[in-house]
Amino acid sequence: MDGFRIPLGDWAVDAVAWIRDNLSWLLSAISTAVGWLVGSLADLLLSAPIVLVIVVAALLGWVVRSWKFAIGTALSFAVILGVGQWVTAMQTLSLVLIATVIAVAIAIPLGILAARSDRFSAVIKPVLDLMQAMPGFVYLIPAIVFFSIGFVPGLVATVIFALPPGVRLTELGIRSVDSETVEAGHAFGATPGQILRGVQLPLAMPTIMTGVNQVIMLALSMAVIAGIAGAPGLGKEIVQAMSTVNIGTGVEAGVSVVILAIYLDRLTSALGDMRGQQGSLLGEIGRRRAGAAASQRGLAQVG
Repeated sequence: MDGFRIPLGDWAVDAVAWIRDNLSWLLSAISTAVGWLVGSLADLLLSAPIVLVIVVAALLGWVVRSWKFAIGTALSFAVILGVGQWVTAMQTLSLVLIATVIAVAIAIPLGILAARSDRFSAVIKPVLDLMQAMPGFVYLIPAIVFFSIGFVPGLVATVIFALPPGVRLTELGIRSVDSETVEAGHAFGATPGQILRGVQLPLAMPTIMTGVNQVIMLALSMAVIAGIAGAPGLGKEIVQAMSTVNIGTGVEAGVSVVILAIYLDRLTSALGDMRGQQGSLLGEIGRRRAGAAASQRGLAQVG
């Protein structure tokens, strides 16, 4: 077996070189667009009054979850401010939000296509397995080659790493819709597009939102790793703390990451189960409307 070697690494080098040489215009366009999106959102969050950002985040928590979660959000964001990680936390939040939007915009159509085509599903599953099993650090290497250092390579690597759960759970959600419900839609003359928009997607939404939740969590974990590529934010703070063995900075940045992760996790979980959020502002409004409608029906029956 001496001398036996598969030149997989050489093939990867050749592929990266070919992309860099022949698709430089596309890489430049992606770099400009992504850099502008992340930079603009970060500038918006950092230019707004800190109190306003905290209040908006807390209100979002109250609207979709509960007033207790809103208070917890305000207190936890105050902790980020108190440990001096507000700027880096907003940079990381910007990176995660833009990466999530891009990943979800790609994942949901792919998941829909996989749910409607067994052949496409069979082809894409090994690709998703590879994307999910590959160590996150590996994605940074070609990303840095293509986009230098900064926000852009971190975001591109984050999107690739966070994409698979969105595709898988979108496919699972649509395939889990009761076939009799779909057949009833066909019986009423609905087109496949109408059934998808009016039946399958609404019924599959809790599962799809679980996929979005997983995308956000993976994006946040990868955003920290992206600090190695020079992406500003909490990840860069953690990398610098590791290189200088600065325990204090590492703990402060790590706690800030945990706070962002808990906030985004609870928020997206609530969006996927709005009916189960008894203490949310939207739930309270819905209950009052339902009570008012029931009262009107009762009065109409009495009259």
